[in-house]
Amino acid sequence: MIALGCDHGGFEIKQALIRHLEERGLEYKDFGTYTSESCDYPVYGKAVARAVQSGECDRGIIICGTGIGISITANKFKGIRAALCTNTFMAEATRLHNNANILAMGGRVTTIEDAIKIADVFLDTPFSNEERHIRRISMIEED
Repeated sequence: MIALGCDHGGFEIKQALIRHLEERGLEYKDFGTYTSESCDYPVYGKAVARAVQSGECDRGIIICGTGIGISITANKFKGIRAALCTNTFMAEATRLHNNANILAMGGRVTTIEDAIKIADVFLDTPFSNEERHIRRISMIEED
């Protein structure tokens, strides 16, 4: 299950991703926002982070205007590794090397076409399970 969340700056991309996920037959849970009216990104970043952190959802996708604020919000949660990706190389690398569990994107800096490609790579790329990456993730998780 994929958790989705956005503010007004990411609403258009989230709606396109919903259609795309449905076409792919992938299950998702939409944590909002549900309109393009101005709202606060931390509400939706926190909702998606909690869903992934609890195991309710396997991964998440969050979108705000730049992707920065919503990724900062999600990364405050223990066990969350939200990666702001602007291209498919970043999406692949963060899955392979960081085992990122939330993809962050910017609705005002990413086209819908690119966002779909980035999301597909993020969702389809498995973690490498290489010892060096496991070690580095453990170092990230340390207090």
